Amino acid sequence: MENTSSYLHTDPMLKKRDEFEDLLEERRNSSDLRYAFKCYTPLLYKNLTPCDASSLKAFVLDSDQIHYVITQVSKETSRTTEDLQEEASGIMDEMAHRLQLSTVRFFAFALTKVFKTLFKSICVNEDGIQRLQQAIQEHPVVLLPSHRSYMDFLLMSYILYTYDLALPVIAAGMDFMGMKVIGEMLRMSGAFFIRRSFGGDKLYWAVFSEYVKTIIKNGLAPVEFFLEGTRSRTSKSLTPKLGLLNIAIDPFLKGEVFDISLVPVSISYERILEESLYAREMLGVPKPKESTSGLFKARKVLSEDYGSIHVYFGQPVSVRRLAEGRVNRCQFSLTPRYIPKRPSEDVQTFVNDTAYRLVRAQEENMVLKPWVLLATILLNVEDPESGISLEELTEQALWLRDLCRQYGGFLHWPDHMTPSEVISSSLSLHHSLVRISEGKVYLALSEEATLGPVSPEEQVLSGAVPLLSCVSYRNQVLHVFVRPALLATALHTAATNNKHDIFNTFSFLRNLFSNEFVLCPNAAVQDFEEARFLLVKTGTLQVNQQEMVVTHEGHRTIGFLSRMLLPFIQGYQMVCVFLCEEAADALTEKDFVLAVRKFIVKRLLAGTLRYPEVLSSDLQKNAFAALLRLGAVRKVTRVDQTSLKINKVTVDSLADTLGGRLPTLKAAVSRL
Repeated sequence: MENTSSYLHTDPMLKKRDEFEDLLEERRNSSDLRYAFKCYTPLLYKNLTPCDASSLKAFVLDSDQIHYVITQVSKETSRTTEDLQEEASGIMDEMAHRLQLSTVRFFAFALTKVFKTLFKSICVNEDGIQRLQQAIQEHPVVLLPSHRSYMDFLLMSYILYTYDLALPVIAAGMDFMGMKVIGEMLRMSGAFFIRRSFGGDKLYWAVFSEYVKTIIKNGLAPVEFFLEGTRSRTSKSLTPKLGLLNIAIDPFLKGEVFDISLVPVSISYERILEESLYAREMLGVPKPKESTSGLFKARKVLSEDYGSIHVYFGQPVSVRRLAEGRVNRCQFSLTPRYIPKRPSEDVQTFVNDTAYRLVRAQEENMVLKPWVLLATILLNVEDPESGISLEELTEQALWLRDLCRQYGGFLHWPDHMTPSEVISSSLSLHHSLVRISEGKVYLALSEEATLGPVSPEEQVLSGAVPLLSCVSYRNQVLHVFVRPALLATALHTAATNNKHDIFNTFSFLRNLFSNEFVLCPNAAVQDFEEARFLLVKTGTLQVNQQEMVVTHEGHRTIGFLSRMLLPFIQGYQMVCVFLCEEAADALTEKDFVLAVRKFIVKRLLAGTLRYPEVLSSDLQKNAFAALLRLGAVRKVTRVDQTSLKINKVTVDSLADTLGGRLPTLKAAVSRL
């Protein structure tokens, strides 16, 4: 283990966060129509004149990059330049936004009605809004919100319109174009539509990247996209996708702008509109296609209470400051700017580190409500059928509240209410996921009864829906505890108290779960030191030069932290057992999830599994990705299909390790 003495810690308790203001309060006391038709005069970058859609299209299609790529593709495919220019024009028509203030005003009016019905409050940090307003005037701005709901990008534009800030242009998937009228209205509200994959389509990539870069380098509007690339169905952060971030940073690297401000935005929902939909997706029910009729069918949600939303605009991050001493920009002077070029290794590393840093900033400013702590406790109850008394739930919630705050969690616990009132209010809001009987609280272990007989397998899957919904709330707090939890598990399982052995076990677990949690590559030492610092600071751990020992008072904390990872450990173990015992020789990646789900359902029916959340396809896919990355499974392509080649010795060793037979740990680590 390398020297960590130079690693600096910031006490999470010292983090200063902004105060919130409820922007719905004014909406409830004034005319919605007057709000929608208010005078809207946002301050723009260097007071530039806004650019209309046709002018922007002409800028992009007449750029040196598009001319160069058309010439290259023409040579490669023997297609005429006129034909390719026409295709490029068609791509622009399919992709580009056509922002119209009249449509924005319609959405402002309609969303006000919807938001006042659905939510108690929409709380925004006004200091963050002021920082953003300043940033927009000084440099091109890229907005990077977290993505947990369909509501996110509508909410972002609504907030910016409310505070008289420049409306963003927003990267949206082509799925929304299937919504006919709504799709076009989204386009007129600032959305631009991109295909989910481009393949090797050089012309599409050139038009797309030039479109985004033209907006950024001219400061025409803030550009908004989701760093994670897609919605998180599990409420955990996803590994960042780098394509759009690479494009967004490119104008700075090539000296076309002095600086770019990256603004992480954390959107926290007390109750997620899509909670049941996401749980079903995790159990293999296909995601419904986006459609206008589907939107109207979803109107029944308007009768429910979804609590509050907190939106935190983080500190703008200067790309110039981040790149200082890390990227040699002279390399971009060697060839003309318009020639597409694969990023060098130092640029790739820089963009990757920046992406992970921004996701961490999003996580740290996520507001946690009391229910996420209650969900964590309820999922940990030893016997779910016996439930937990309200008194014990309250005591554990207060203990966990204090621990969460000590670890730097951004917890919004109402101080004007008694603990029992806080608990009662949270249970009431999430009434579909819990039931209370004779002073005891139980997780809802099944959905509402369905007509007709159901098989035991269907009963297991049906019962898993509310449970996986509950898991998604527990996942909201994982970023606070994941590093200490990895260290707690390492302390439990390492062969000795020796710091070096514990670090090796910690690194093994961290590497194994790097698809599960967003942990920056090559930062194992920093994560270990951060976890050690928190455990020592809270009196859980004593550390001397060679050893790490759990204190008498620390056993409760270590036990809690270790249990947080057990569902993931059991899920990964089950995937390994399945691959060793039941996987067919010609198993394909496509068949993997369905086959492993059937295997796990059988185990649950037999009573040999503790955690039904291992049914989550997200967990199973992450386990599979980890095994691929570690070389325990390989893809073998034969003729027209790709099958899986399983190294059964390695996978079996890993299954034993995860099952608790610790002597095999060193062997598994050395093989992997």
